[in-house]
Amino acid sequence: MDANKLSQRLKVVADFVPQNSRVADIGSDHAYLPVYLMKQKQIEFGIASEVAKGPLDNAIQEIKAEGLSDRIDTRLADGLLSVQPEDKIDCVTIAGMGGTLIKNILENGKSHLSGNELLILQPNVGEDRLRTWLMNNQYEISDETILREDGHTYEIIVAKKTDEPVKYTEQEIKFGPFLLKQHSDVFIEKWENEIERIEMVIDQMSLAKHDKPVDKINSMKKEIEEIKEVL
Repeated sequence: MDANKLSQRLKVVADFVPQNSRVADIGSDHAYLPVYLMKQKQIEFGIASEVAKGPLDNAIQEIKAEGLSDRIDTRLADGLLSVQPEDKIDCVTIAGMGGTLIKNILENGKSHLSGNELLILQPNVGEDRLRTWLMNNQYEISDETILREDGHTYEIIVAKKTDEPVKYTEQEIKFGPFLLKQHSDVFIEKWENEIERIEMVIDQMSLAKHDKPVDKINSMKKEIEEIKEVL
């Protein structure tokens, strides 16, 4: 993968970025995403932000190699602390990490967000924790998608700050309000696999000769029922 040929996952993230945005890509790694967006003439300005020097150096090299150093800034900072008011950022992308980490980045960087930014988030796991944070911080999910690439399933969540309280049901938090409606093949496959995984865990637990974790087994059976109801 490089900036000219993004992975399918990053390509879908890129497709959600509005035309002529000013983007901060947090945890940018090689800066493939902002470089791609700039070459597509999709963004006016970009920040490639990294918390570690090694990945930041990769980003600097990539941006330099593409001759974009005047239009994409590189910043060494923890999460959103790289974003300043004068950057006029109106789109934030955070892709390829756990939902809990993305949630922490948003929580710790709240003071660096104006509230006008479109958030495009791609958690690898823990999507429900991220949706809970968005709801509790008055971010409304405006779109979602799910895709499968190289044996992994990825969910992408797009959200925007709103003045109104945001309320999602437990089901929407777990499965995704848009993904529930779209009910795609990838969505069905993800949750069928999850049922299989839980059933295997239950089987292992049921083998216990003494002190069978009955409560745990029952709560897992309940979870399987919840998933089946959605499927």
